Parts: sequence; structure tokens; C-alpha cells
Amino acid sequence: MIRTSVALGAILALCAPLSVSAQEVTLRLSHWVPPSIAPASKGIEPWAQSVQEASDGRIAIQIFPAQQLGKAPDHYDMAAQGIVDLAWVNPGYTAGRFPIYGLTQVPFLVDDSIQGAKAIHAWYMENGAAQEMGDVKVCFFHPHAPGAFHSKVDVTHPDDVRGMNVRPAHQGISRFVSLLGGGAVQVPAPEAREALSKGTAEAVTFPWGAMYDFNLSEEVPVHLDMPFYMSAQVMIMNQRSYDGLSDENKAVIDDHCSPDWSGRVAAGWHEDDMAAKDRLMADEAQSFNEPTEDEIAAWISAAAPLTEEWKAEVAAKGHDAEAILQAYKAALEEYDAAY
Repeated sequence: MIRTSVALGAILALCAPLSVSAQEVTLRLSHWVPPSIAPASKGIEPWAQSVQEASDGRIAIQIFPAQQLGKAPDHYDMAAQGIVDLAWVNPGYTAGRFPIYGLTQVPFLVDDSIQGAKAIHAWYMENGAAQEMGDVKVCFFHPHAPGAFHSKVDVTHPDDVRGMNVRPAHQGISRFVSLLGGGAVQVPAPEAREALSKGTAEAVTFPWGAMYDFNLSEEVPVHLDMPFYMSAQVMIMNQRSYDGLSDENKAVIDDHCSPDWSGRVAAGWHEDDMAAKDRLMADEAQSFNEPTEDEIAAWISAAAPLTEEWKAEVAAKGHDAEAILQAYKAALEEYDAAY
């Protein structure tokens, strides 16, 4: 019987589809947004598909969306600890953990998400990744188009935020809201609508596409029409998962962890955001406020302390904050992404 089972197993192996025998590894990728929206459908999924195609099917990527495997703030640790092989992370969800990367959260520094993604990639891999994310492999940076301030009532000047409860995009905007005299309501993106509908929050900072992705347009129909901030998610890979790949498969992953790919995944999200903004502007129920030059200057001035706070925090960790800041500004200028 043993010999018969072995023989049968051999026959079945020979008859197996070539695609199965050619597949060497399946990587589990987790993210926390619905699979139908732009970050996934126009960024994460095309990237995963390209990895599979470039490897001639040797690498399969199994995607788990919408917090199926863990809450959004847990995704860095999920990848670092090997719970998943790949994770899409918002560093801003874990306050103080990645102080160098926190510079990307300071508003009014970046005005182009596609070129900005490339600039952030080039800058951070040289100035922070080894220090802050050295226990994982950093693959790409994935910002949305510069987000806006969306509210239930008119907001055109920093003084308008005083006394207002705002769901911030990340820790940087949370600090900005507090600096302006507002209250920060800390909930993950998928829970923002509930906070608004219950009156826990009166405003949000979000990319334009999120108005439809999370059904927020009726809750916050008033929009401040200026590039307000950017949130750049990061795709990371468990280091052991990467180290266990063949050299040939490592080369495929390396090719997909580059400034070029950061720009490519950002492009799909940018396109979706701009289409959503156009759709909102065509909706008579929505209101857009374009700030004056003086109001823009007031916002930029109000945010200036955030850079100084960032410098102090990074310096306290033993880093040369001024050099890192100048390297960031130089990268933004080089890639034509400076505000």
C-alpha cells in the first residue's frame, strides 16, 4: 500500500498544472482599505499583478483587504513579525514611532503626489529607512493627491478651526489641529463617517476620493480648495520573507521597490482623486471655498511651528535634523514637487 500511494503521488505530481509547479512562493499581502477603492484597485493590485507577471508566475501574491487580518495601526508590526509577508502601512497611525518619516506629514511642503512619491522614496531610503524601518524591507511609498480640509461649515482661515473637532489624516495633522485650538478625533479612515454622523467630529482632512470611498460627501459638503497636506503610505515586506526568496525572485521584488514604482502607484490614486474632485465640483450640494493669498499665507505661517517641533523630536533621537530637512527639501526640488 505504501508503494502504491507513493506511485500515485508521483503520477499526480506529474499531471499537476504547470502553473502550480512553476509557482515557488505565495506572499500574503494585507491592507486596510476596501478592495474597490483607488489605493487598492489603482495602486496595490496593479503592483502585485506586475510582481506576479515579472516573476513568470513564480511569485503569487494573496491580498487580504479591509482590515481582514488586523487593524490599520497594527500593519507595520504584522509585517515585521511575519504575521503577513507584505503590509500597506500608514506610519502616521503610530505616533512618535517614525519621527524622521514624520516630516512627510508636515503640511504645505509637497504639492504633487506623483513626483512627491519619487522624492520621498529617494530621500527616505537615504535618510531614515535604515534608522526607523531597518527591521523590514521598504518597497514603495504611496501618497494620495494633496488632500483637503472638508467640513460641515465654512473654514477658510486657521482661526476657523478653533473649537472644532477634526478627524485628522495622521499625527502631523493631529498636532496641527491642536495647535490651531481644535480637537483631534482619532479614528481610522473606515470609521470616519460614523464619527461625523454621530457628531463626534465636525470636519476631516482627507484626499478628494475619500469623499466617495467612505461616503462622506453628505456629512462634510464644504471644502477648502487648496493643497492642504499629504499622507504617504508605505508598502513594507517581512525581512525573512524577502531573505528566503531565490536570487531570481529577489531581483523581481527589488525591481518593484523603487522610486519609479512609488510614482506609478501614486499616479493611479492621483487620477482617481482628481476625478472625484471634479465630480464634487459638479454637485450643487457641495460648496468650495478658494482661499485668498492672505489666507494661504496664514495657513503656511500657522504650520511653521510643526517643522520646528519635528526638528526637536528628530534631534532628540540623535539625528541631524537640519541635514535631513535640507535633504528632503532638495529631493522635492529635484523632482519638482515642492509646495
